[in-house]
Amino acid sequence: MKYEIDEMDRGIIKHLANDGRMSFSEIAANLNVTEKTVRLRYKNLKDNGILDVVGVVNPVAIGVKAGAIILLKVQPQKIKEAIDSLKEFREIRYITLTSGPYPLLVQIAVPTQDDINETMLKINELPSIIEMNSIIQLDVYKNSYEYY
Repeated sequence: MKYEIDEMDRGIIKHLANDGRMSFSEIAANLNVTEKTVRLRYKNLKDNGILDVVGVVNPVAIGVKAGAIILLKVQPQKIKEAIDSLKEFREIRYITLTSGPYPLLVQIAVPTQDDINETMLKINELPSIIEMNSIIQLDVYKNSYEYY
């Protein structure tokens, strides 16, 4: 049976998205429930693959200052092969299947503009890729992990 999240779960998720180190007792106080309730809900969210709490790195602080969004046209019947190959790229942080003429969209995050060029050349070498359209990110104004 699929786990259905409710407003209590959404509240826990929202608090942890804002501060992943927030204590269960603090979340409980904010939501007017017991700490045990938050602890059990958190366990359910984790066990059902809805929530993972991880440290989020500020990319600029570690020298990752350049990025691009790349639309990829793929040979017919080679999308899975392309996805599997792209997953191996450390520079690629996001891959999604899309509608339209470019069935794959990837986002890369790298230290420099030269690294964007190198990554695009490596992607271009994949036999399943037949065309690329790139959008260079000049600046980032919002990068949120809140979904509610």
